[in-house]
Amino acid sequence: MLHGLITEASSFAGSIDWLIFLVLVLVGFWFILAEGVFFWLIFRFRSRPGHTGQYLTGKEKHIKRWINIPHALVLVCDVVIVIAAIHVWYIVKMDLPPADYTIRVTGQQWAWVFQQPGEDGQLDTPDDIFTTDSLHVEVNKTYQFLLESRDVIHDFSVPVFRLKQDAVPGRTITGWFRPTKTGTFDVQCAKLCGIGHGVMEGSLVVEDQAHHTAWVAKNTPAAAQ
Repeated sequence: MLHGLITEASSFAGSIDWLIFLVLVLVGFWFILAEGVFFWLIFRFRSRPGHTGQYLTGKEKHIKRWINIPHALVLVCDVVIVIAAIHVWYIVKMDLPPADYTIRVTGQQWAWVFQQPGEDGQLDTPDDIFTTDSLHVEVNKTYQFLLESRDVIHDFSVPVFRLKQDAVPGRTITGWFRPTKTGTFDVQCAKLCGIGHGVMEGSLVVEDQAHHTAWVAKNTPAAAQ
């Protein structure tokens, strides 16, 4: 829904955008309706010669309906948003799909360090590829990431993936993504992590199979080859 304004490049980006759009529509509807009624009441009951004011206690049934009915409808909208949010949360955070590859992402003041498998496709083997501030992945492959921090709390954020996850010292947090569009995209730290926070940025390069295979072969450590 928002892809015309902001690039969607992961399998769950559309679900998150749909949830944001749902909240925008429901909240926007009630905002416009409330402001419309507010200004209509100001105009309708404005001070005019020959018209006296009326004192209301707020207990009159015909007055209470103006509060009770909209209140009930807003609660229904809240339930709809909560159900939709739980559904999207489950897709993104709870339903961890089988991985084609597993990578390790480490935040530190002030850089991202990426560890990914070499030609054997396995992590923590001699042919692992280590890069700083640049991660190369293959389009339409499912990646699980092991997110860690060496010092303070960082936040691994890839806006085009709609991915944002805190990196907490002493913990390994597992997440996933599936790129759906080739290109070079921003990697950000979305948590204020010190004086160099503003320069803690990186790039994520999503490649087709041929280019990614060539990149892996070129960057596999010579000792492992």
